[in-house]
Amino acid sequence: MLSDQDRAALLELTTCQVANAIEAFDVRLRDEGYALPGVRCLTSETSRVLGYAVPCRVCTDGPPISGLSYRDRADWWSLIDTFPGPRIAVMQDVSKQVGSASVSGEVHSAILQALGCIGLITNGSVRDIDAVSRLGFPLFAGGVCPSHSYFHVVDFGEPVEINGLRVRAGDLLYADSQGIVSIPLSIAAQIPAMAARQAAQERRVVELCQSPEFTIERLREEIKGRG
Repeated sequence: MLSDQDRAALLELTTCQVANAIEAFDVRLRDEGYALPGVRCLTSETSRVLGYAVPCRVCTDGPPISGLSYRDRADWWSLIDTFPGPRIAVMQDVSKQVGSASVSGEVHSAILQALGCIGLITNGSVRDIDAVSRLGFPLFAGGVCPSHSYFHVVDFGEPVEINGLRVRAGDLLYADSQGIVSIPLSIAAQIPAMAARQAAQERRVVELCQSPEFTIERLREEIKGRG
């Protein structure tokens, strides 16, 4: 679990800065741990959410085996309530045509918010954008669709995948206008300090490029010094 101080420090960074800092610890391959393009925040361009993933798989393109909708899976809500906060609902749309119907709108977002979720991440579609924006509940999604069709929960608690990002229950996720990153808990508290060092190095390169004293030789020296 992150301390409030560590959370606040991480929220001062962008997902780009976090991704760069994670690379420095060499805890995973550089082409892992982030979602590929296609999912973005549809409720606000300035939203940043940092929390623990509560995953589920959903489907919209056919009637559920029993019942009609998410209201018939109150056990999903009970699972959410067992996770540490702040929570992020992560819904993988496994429909044959992903995004063909909405997986969340105003009512479902209000329910998730009441259950301690601070946002929703999905590869599928969402709706009621203006109303959910007024709730202050960020929706990171692949698109918008006016109908929820046969939306229902398939299963929950198991790993899901959002645009190439594998998400397990309890993973620490950070999402902003530039993407979604999974943060290894083992190094989460060390990321802000590493990001600050990297930012200072990057500033020196940018300042050199804007300086009248710029030369390729000096640029090579500065880049080499970054390690």
